[in-house]
Order: sequence, then structure tokens, then C-alpha cells
Amino acid sequence: MRKFILLGLMAAVALPAAAQSQSRGEIRRDREEVREQRDDLRDARQRGDRRDARQEREELREARQELREDRRDRRRSQYVAPYRNWHYNAVRTGHRLRPAFYGSRYHIANPAQYRLRPAARNQRWIRYGNDLLLVNTRTGRVLQVAVNRY
Repeated sequence: MRKFILLGLMAAVALPAAAQSQSRGEIRRDREEVREQRDDLRDARQRGDRRDARQEREELREARQELREDRRDRRRSQYVAPYRNWHYNAVRTGHRLRPAFYGSRYHIANPAQYRLRPAARNQRWIRYGNDLLLVNTRTGRVLQVAVNRY
């Protein structure tokens, strides 16, 4: 039993942050759950049963809290472009990026989490859309591309 628990924990740690964040479908299900709990609370109040109403209020509170947490997790994992009106374009090795793209906001602190080799001197792994790029910070040139890894 311990082996299964340890394997599960190791798998959760190995997954990238985006894989652990909430999807639109999960948030949609959470919204539906809040609606259902709200309807159940209204029904319990109409029946006049105080115990049921108290229990339904608590369940509604928990459903709202879960929805808030899922939304917060989703916002944290979303990519915010460094420039206004920027649109994703696939990048290849040799492409030159502007400095704002490889600033600290997009820096990958732990490349091993994404199964990437450590960056050498004057190099940095960055997030570019859902791709991970190894960039030479002196020239802005892309040295390696890991497609759809974030």
C-alpha cells in the first residue's frame, strides 16, 4: 500500500504546473455545483427544515470556496504576453526574441520539473506560450525549443 501512495506522490510532483492546474471543464462543473447547491438551499428554506437549510448552506459555502480556488489556480497558470496585441507564432532554433520575452516573469526556475537539461551560463529556459525555449540571454537567440511542454 505504501508503494502505491509513494508512486502517486511522485507522479504528482513530476507533473508540470499547468497539468495540475484547473481546466475550463472543471471550472464549469464547479459553477454547476454551486448552482445546484444554491437550488438545494432554496428548497430547504421553503420546506422550513432548519437542519437541512444549515447543511445546505455549508455545502454551498464549500462549493463556492472550491470554485474560487480553481479559478485562482487557472489564473496563475495562464500565459500573459509581454507586449500588447502580441499573438503566438511558432518559434524555431535561431529565432531572435526581444528581451521582455526572456525576463524574470517567464523564467523557468526548475527545468528538471519539465525534464529539461539545466541552462548553461548566459542561457535561460523561458515559457513562450505553451512552449519552453532555451534562450541565449546575451543575444536573444533561441537555442532549443520544447514544443507544448508547459
